[in-house]
Amino acid sequence: MHWARWGDPEAAQPLAASARGLVELAFGPAVERATTPLPDVRLPEPALDPALLGELVDLLGTDHVRTDHEARVRHTRGKSTPDLLRMRQGDGSDAPDAVVLPADHAEVAAVVSWCGERRVAVVPFGGGTSVVGGLAARRDGYAGVVALDLRRLDRLVSVDPVSMTAVLEAGVRGPRAEELLAEHGLTLGHFPQSFEYASIGGFAATRSSGQASAGYGRFDQLVVGLTVATPIGTLELGSAPANAAGPDLRELVLGSEGAFGVITSVTVRVRAVPEQKVYETWRFASFGDGAAALRDLVQHDCAPTVLRLSDENETALNLAKPDEVGGDSAGGCLVVTGFEGTPDDVARRRATVSARLEKAGGTSLGAEDGAAWAAGRFHGPYLRDAMLDIGVLVETLETATFWSNLPRLYAAVADALTTALTDEQGGPIVLCHVSHVYETGASLYFTVAAKQDGDGLAQWATAKGAASDAMIAAGATITHHHAVGRDHKPWLAREIGPVGVEMLRAVKERVDPFGVLNPGALVP
Repeated sequence: MHWARWGDPEAAQPLAASARGLVELAFGPAVERATTPLPDVRLPEPALDPALLGELVDLLGTDHVRTDHEARVRHTRGKSTPDLLRMRQGDGSDAPDAVVLPADHAEVAAVVSWCGERRVAVVPFGGGTSVVGGLAARRDGYAGVVALDLRRLDRLVSVDPVSMTAVLEAGVRGPRAEELLAEHGLTLGHFPQSFEYASIGGFAATRSSGQASAGYGRFDQLVVGLTVATPIGTLELGSAPANAAGPDLRELVLGSEGAFGVITSVTVRVRAVPEQKVYETWRFASFGDGAAALRDLVQHDCAPTVLRLSDENETALNLAKPDEVGGDSAGGCLVVTGFEGTPDDVARRRATVSARLEKAGGTSLGAEDGAAWAAGRFHGPYLRDAMLDIGVLVETLETATFWSNLPRLYAAVADALTTALTDEQGGPIVLCHVSHVYETGASLYFTVAAKQDGDGLAQWATAKGAASDAMIAAGATITHHHAVGRDHKPWLAREIGPVGVEMLRAVKERVDPFGVLNPGALVP
């Protein structure tokens, strides 16, 4: 993946002329912004002394301890807009001193134990796709910082076709996991927007949620077992699909972001590869009508595999054709449905869903737009880069709440973003969609674009703070699937309260007594 952009450099494209026209209509003339070349990125002097580096080499071998400029740059931060802005400006101040690449659990455990003994901070690094500041360790009080790259833990360890489970090592990337499982006729079915680059361990450590969550569930719902390396020993969890042996410690590891240990393997539920996939779009008169229709489906236990709802602004952009830039859309809100399974199962479920959506006031737009959505679902982050290139600040944030509170939350966050990003030159474009649904509630995923002011960092920090305050004031969560990292910590403390904070701190202090595991992340 590109060190200062999203994804494959060869897949990146500048904005099409029609899209650029729409951007300039909204924000004025483009301002071209250059990216500092990789060799010129400014890095701090390595803090690890030669003796400590020598001990790491003794543990892993010369080829698997890297201190070169490029390796350090490529392991600096994640892929949030603030992360990218800093890297584009040549600011590599959060770079690790060294990158280590262990081969298996034993080597991971050895590195973690060594870091505790030597007071070296260690940041687990999977796909590097964090968007919440989850990969920039606090340095104060440590002998150095190492990035623990898990890419060599890339095996499908075992498959249990009777129990329908599989054990995958933590460094397996999303596409590779699907390839390995497909050899056994199986799928994990977890397809977040980061799918092409994120890892199995990262999915678990952040409570990831994929675009087919209505059918397959969130990643934490797929996990039945974990192996974790901690400074005080190895933790193995998952002797049964469920138990009453006290609190479920799997839930403590899921979402822990490397702060309680390094996940080295995950046992997951798997399903048969679907014989057929069909996508269809529907139009509803308003966001409220569409949300009511989604709630009806999930509360009557007939949700499709994929279920999403875009608000009016996002719908207008999603359905705009190149010759319609600046023109009127047909209005309303777009729902995407997707069905996976055998042909008979797909036909039956599609008929049931169609009947309920029609009864709720929806109009089918057919399969064309649904197929287009499915084909382009991983392209969104590339568009963000193209916008940043011409001086438009683009970022996303997400939250979740109960159905009864959804309208209030939607209005509060949209208003906070609009107010924070409006100046004498104009205001932002704020888009939103419902990306994940439950019987009791749903998530809201916002995308915001605004004319970049200066370096954009302070501008976005103000907007992010306002939106986060609005989420907590509305009684919602600060994050549904992006995790906490460093960016959400001030609001996490408000969400879980002082007793919750003390519980997290207590676990951290006992499992990681020297505080070397991803210091600064998660724990308030």
